[in-house]
Amino acid sequence: MYSVFLLSFKVDMVSIQNLTIHFTGDDLFSNINFLIKEKDRIGLVGKNGAGKTTLLRLICRLEMPHKGEIVVPDEVSLGYLPQEKELGSKQTVLQEALTAFDVIHETEAQIAQISKELHERVDFESVAYHRLIEKLSALNERMALLGAHSIEGESEQILIGLGFSHADMHRNMNEFSNGWQMRVELAKILLKKPSLLLLDEPTNHLDIESIQWLESFLQGYYGAVMLVSHDRAFLDNVTKRTIEISQGKIYDYKASYTEYLDMRSMRIETQTASFQNQQKEIKEIERFIERFRYKASKARQVQSRVKMLGKIDEISIEDLDKKGIFFRFPPAPHAGKITIESKALSKSYDTLKVIENKDLLITRGERIAFVGRNGEGKSTLAKILAGVLEFEGVLKYGHQVSVGYYAQNQHDMLDLEKTAFQTLDDVAVGDIRTKLKSILGAFMFSGDAVDKKVKVLSGGEKARLSLAKMLLFPTNLLILDEPTNHLDMQSKDILKSALLQFDGTLIIVSHDRDFLQGLTNKVYEFKKPEIKEYIGDIYDFLADRDMVKLQELEVVLKTQNNDEKEVESSVGKQNWEKRKQIEKERRKSEREIEKIEKQISDHEDKLSAMNEVLANPANHPDVNLDKTWYLSYDKTKNELSNLMEAWEKLHLEMETLEQSLKQYQ
Repeated sequence: MYSVFLLSFKVDMVSIQNLTIHFTGDDLFSNINFLIKEKDRIGLVGKNGAGKTTLLRLICRLEMPHKGEIVVPDEVSLGYLPQEKELGSKQTVLQEALTAFDVIHETEAQIAQISKELHERVDFESVAYHRLIEKLSALNERMALLGAHSIEGESEQILIGLGFSHADMHRNMNEFSNGWQMRVELAKILLKKPSLLLLDEPTNHLDIESIQWLESFLQGYYGAVMLVSHDRAFLDNVTKRTIEISQGKIYDYKASYTEYLDMRSMRIETQTASFQNQQKEIKEIERFIERFRYKASKARQVQSRVKMLGKIDEISIEDLDKKGIFFRFPPAPHAGKITIESKALSKSYDTLKVIENKDLLITRGERIAFVGRNGEGKSTLAKILAGVLEFEGVLKYGHQVSVGYYAQNQHDMLDLEKTAFQTLDDVAVGDIRTKLKSILGAFMFSGDAVDKKVKVLSGGEKARLSLAKMLLFPTNLLILDEPTNHLDMQSKDILKSALLQFDGTLIIVSHDRDFLQGLTNKVYEFKKPEIKEYIGDIYDFLADRDMVKLQELEVVLKTQNNDEKEVESSVGKQNWEKRKQIEKERRKSEREIEKIEKQISDHEDKLSAMNEVLANPANHPDVNLDKTWYLSYDKTKNELSNLMEAWEKLHLEMETLEQSLKQYQ
């Protein structure tokens, strides 16, 4: 595995050639081909069941294709992180992480054995003795190359990046939840430094800070990365190439996830237009055949058309997989202005203080995100506010507040022996009982699926069923703890749309930045036992927190250097940081204005030339004024109009930035 340290990469690291695999008679992949190259950053996407995980397993040779081959050169090493894994280590966190360096331990054993043999031998002038010395020297050089003297420090660095503290290093693995143990598995793979990282939903067990650390790590990783993720922001920040699996085929885009979505829409539009044109052509051929089938004088032409029809390779339009959950939360019942108020709210587990003397005031209509590292108390406070966990202190609900709560392990609370329909029917009351099948249908349970027992449902199906239960009772306070776990991107988008339309108070625990963006207007950051409040959405919070960290770093550096001047006042530093940020935004706007002005000039020149053609078509006999030309003309006009609007908007933003800059001079 550690040949990675010694190799000089080839351009093509892994080659997928005519790969085909099928289950229950249907092809999951059919003759797919692509290359994974050095330093590639690939996002593997497709609807649930398209075969993303299967493809990763095939590359790792954990499964074998029915046809085709996957060529992985001997010098290329692979590191694979599955979504779930059987865990049961009895070692400490650091000891388990250090198992990533088995090759170093093997080399150390060889060095010890050779050193012992050299100590015992007396044939100092023999060829065998000198060969042992040469072998020992080579092994020591290899140890230096592998970084053998820094493995503990490197291991701790990566474990801390993934959320562990220094105190956690010597705690036993079995003291941690499955999610935290999966972080150690991720750390081990990163420590091995394989040529190609294959990561299946690596952010499933991470919080926002750990996700951002992993993003930074992967951006600077020396090898190639292929990953599956339902976290749109994570994909956009890490990947530069997107491979989509759809209907047994693959589509390869040199683009991030968001750019891929736009390009995919264009592909479907082109595909649809080609399909419609082909269908029109087929119908015309069929009409000709039917009309002249029995006329001897047209027999040759009819046969020609029949052969032509047989040779047509019919275009198929991709299934956009529009099937997905679709729902809206019931209107929130009227409630008082104050939703929740607490005094000296505290929660401890034995000697561990999770929440300490917290005063809260949450008013009607507030939309709050709980963020922070796992284990800092987010879920604990959510449970307390939902009334399912005991606490110390005072907690009061406002007038007519009704709570809807979605627990992080909500799907584990379902009765495994009940069917999907029974799960809802047993708790529904009143008129809503007549709408249960409609509600289940909205969550993709239709036909025989309503009679499936919970125990045979997938994680995503259980999550959808748990969300469906929330529609049975109108609420004006929703408390949702990681509701997007197990949901694909389309389902997350629909849930987000429903929450945006919800007219009550919302408290949501999530590490998905794209999901949270625009959904909340206040952030509570948990660093036990403290809870800090930030006004704004998730990206306002992240920007503000990064600024605070930078200021703290500057204070540390200046304190350490006795020759530096005394630390500036807090207000002065804040003004300097804000001025620096505004100047950065102003420079960015200036560059965008220059770019747009160039585009406007190009479009104006193009439109001027086209207007000349319209005014004097006789002077331009080489120009074909057909439908395509006029569509191009309209497109150019619309693009010019959009560019002018963008130019005006940027100038307004520049004026605002100039005014803001004056405040911090």
